[in-house]
Amino acid sequence: MRISRRQAMLMPAALAAAAAVPAIVRAQSGPLRIEITEGVIEPLPFALPAFVAENAGGQQYAGELGRVIAANLVNTGLFREIPDSAHIGRITSFDASVAYADWRAINAQALITGAVSASGGRMTVKFRLFDVFSGQQMGDGLQFAGGTESWRRMAHKVSDAVYSRITGEGGYFDSRVVFVAETGPRDNRRKQLAIMDQDGANVQYLTDGNALVFAPRFSPGGERILFTSYDTGFPRIYLMDLASLRRQALADQPGTMTFAPRFAPDGRTVIYSLSRGGTTDLYSLEIGSSRIVQLTNAPSIATAPSYAPDGSRIVFESDRSGTQQLYVMPASGGNAQRISAGSGRYGTPVWSPRGDLIAFTKSHQGRFHIGVMRTDGSQERLLTASFLDEGPTWAPNGRVIMFTRESAGGDPALHSVDISGRNLRRVPTPTAASDPAWSPLLG
Repeated sequence: MRISRRQAMLMPAALAAAAAVPAIVRAQSGPLRIEITEGVIEPLPFALPAFVAENAGGQQYAGELGRVIAANLVNTGLFREIPDSAHIGRITSFDASVAYADWRAINAQALITGAVSASGGRMTVKFRLFDVFSGQQMGDGLQFAGGTESWRRMAHKVSDAVYSRITGEGGYFDSRVVFVAETGPRDNRRKQLAIMDQDGANVQYLTDGNALVFAPRFSPGGERILFTSYDTGFPRIYLMDLASLRRQALADQPGTMTFAPRFAPDGRTVIYSLSRGGTTDLYSLEIGSSRIVQLTNAPSIATAPSYAPDGSRIVFESDRSGTQQLYVMPASGGNAQRISAGSGRYGTPVWSPRGDLIAFTKSHQGRFHIGVMRTDGSQERLLTASFLDEGPTWAPNGRVIMFTRESAGGDPALHSVDISGRNLRRVPTPTAASDPAWSPLLG
C-alpha cells in the first residue's frame, strides 16, 4: 500500500488574489541596483566572459566557473545573460582596464570578470563586478581559495557576492537542500534522504531506502538534520550528523508516534508532534539533557511547528477550530491565536528567516497553493496553484521558496518560486523528489 506524505504525518489529505507582479528596473541615478517596482520590464542584462586561466591548472575550471555563476543569476529571474557570441570586448588579463564602450555597445549593464589558477589540488578564484554605464567598479574585488574539489562552492560564493551587490539582499547560492528522493512503482515507492547543492548538483544519498522517511529539517548551523522514519513500523524522529551519517532516535517513548520535528534557532532544542491516545500535541526536547516539555494540550491535532527566527514564538497547524488552520503561540506554550482567516484549509507553516512572513500550504476548491502572509495573518498572498503544491521551505535570504509539486497521476518534483509569485521553475533532481528543506548559507 502506498503511504503518502500527508498520511504518514497523520494529517488530512486536504490541507486572495495574488499581489501585483513586481518588475526589475535599473535605478536612474546612483550605483547599479535592481529595484522592485510595478510593471513589466526585462531582467537586468549582464556579461560574463570566461574567467582568465592564470596557469595551466586553471584552464579546466575557467569556463565551468562562469557557467555556474551565470546559471545561478539567470535562475533568479532577475538577470539575463548576454551570450559570448554577442561580446565585442575581450578579457585576456584580470588586471587589464575595462573598455566600457565595448560593453555598452551590447547593452550590458553589469560586467563580471574573473581569473582562476590551480596547482597541487589547490585553487584560487578572483572576481570583479563593474557597473558598465557609470564606468565604475562595484566594491572591491574578492578572492577565494580552497581545494579544487570545492570549485563549485567558489562559483556559488562569487554568485552570492554579485547578487548581493546588485540587489542589496543576501545571497543564497552557497547552500544545500535536503529532500526525499523517490524511486520505484507508485504502489511500492522507495524513499531515501538525499542532499544536493541548491542548483541540483552533487546529489548524495543519506539513507538506504529500506524504511520510509519524511520531513528532513536542517539545524541552524547546517551540520545536522532531523527527520521522521518508519523503520520500526511507526513514525519516529531521528537526528543525523551529516559529516558521519550517524543517527540517533530522539524523544523515543513507548506507545507514542513522533513526527514533524524542527530545530529551535539555538540548535539545542527540538520541537515536534507526539501522538498518543487519539490526540496529537506539540512537545519540545532539549537535546543535551533530554528534558521534554509539553507545549499544547487539546483534543485535536497540532503539528508542523516552526519557530520565529528570534525563538520567541511558534507557528503551527491545528484542527482545533474544526478545520485545518494556522496558529501562533509563545515558544514556551500557552495561549494560541489563530492567524489564518481565508477560505480553505491551511498547513505546513514555515517562518521566514527574515521574520516578516510565514509561508504555508493552502487547499481551496480542489486546488493547492503555496502562499505567504504576515505573521499576524494579514496580507495573505497565494504564489502558486496546481493539483498538489505543498511543503514550503525558505531560501536563506527569505527571497525564494522551494516546495513539492505533484500533477494528477504524476511523480512529485521540487519547484521554486520568488515571494512575488514570479519565476516559478522546476529544480532539477535525478529522481522524483519531495519534502525539500533549505540549509542556511554554508559560510
